[in-house]
Amino acid sequence: MKIKELVKVDSKGRITIPLSVREAFDIREGMNLLVVADTDEKSITLSPVPEKAKLVEIIVRVEDRPGVLATISRSLADNGVDIVFIKCGVIRRGELGECTIIADVANSIIEDVEGLRNILLKLEPVKNVETRFVSGR
Repeated sequence: MKIKELVKVDSKGRITIPLSVREAFDIREGMNLLVVADTDEKSITLSPVPEKAKLVEIIVRVEDRPGVLATISRSLADNGVDIVFIKCGVIRRGELGECTIIADVANSIIEDVEGLRNILLKLEPVKNVETRFVSGR
């Protein structure tokens, strides 16, 4: 189901998330939301995040071929990593692609971002991995 609502930005740059959206995602006062803004596509994505989440940004360069995203997703899931946001694109068709992933490692068996990086680098289609913790306010 898609919910579409038009909202206005107030003088302080704030918006009110419509009630229908808050109810659909169980968004409550004090809850954390991940904001991902893509200036190239002029889009903003909001994702509810648990209070105890430990978010990591992962940028993965991969071979551009079918099944690569499934391979990465399976590896993350097998290690208890919860994907909060993912966006993939082709850099060179049939050769190289890139995925940006924001993941929650709070319930993961992975100790640190270097361990996460090493797990992904072991995957055959993965060419390069950059990781860093995402900090909030």
